Amino acid sequence: MLQNLAQHGDNGPPVNMPTMMEALAQNSARPRYAFMVLNLIASIAGPDGRAGPLVVTDGSAATIRDWLCDALAPMGSRDPRRLALADRVQSELFIDGRLPADAAAAKTIIDDELRQRIRTAGKANVSRAVSDLVRAGLLHRHYQGYRVDHYNRGARRQAVYTLSRVARELLQTATVRHSKVGAPHQDSLPLFSYAR
Repeated sequence: MLQNLAQHGDNGPPVNMPTMMEALAQNSARPRYAFMVLNLIASIAGPDGRAGPLVVTDGSAATIRDWLCDALAPMGSRDPRRLALADRVQSELFIDGRLPADAAAAKTIIDDELRQRIRTAGKANVSRAVSDLVRAGLLHRHYQGYRVDHYNRGARRQAVYTLSRVARELLQTATVRHSKVGAPHQDSLPLFSYAR
């Protein structure tokens, strides 16, 4: 099987889902997490497979890395480390005198601080997963923003992710096909379905 789909390029032979999963497993220490990241990117990517640098939801824009962190945050809501972090944030804010007496206002402040800390840690996880996806040949990454587009970050540039041909065909085409056809047959169930 193919260890790295990038070596075959976007003009390589057709690849099925098991082959893609094997390439991902061989290039990532956390293939399930990387696949969730890839699937989220596919859910917001345009027809050309490009996603970012900003994602607009409910009238507000966020960088694609922040959006991915927020989308993945519920996955760890019952993790003991997440619960311990929430307790630590509440304790630190209380000791610093930053919590108001009103319980609802205090909860809002705690939730905002917790969200920021989860985003900070989540960005590193997303970046590692994206690097694994790039190494596996499923994603291309460059940075866009201030002054010029560039393949290296810096100078206030933000990440832009583009799905490879293989990822577009396996993830985006299946979503479009099943949404048009209606209820899928048992032998062709989609892995995930996200509202576009």
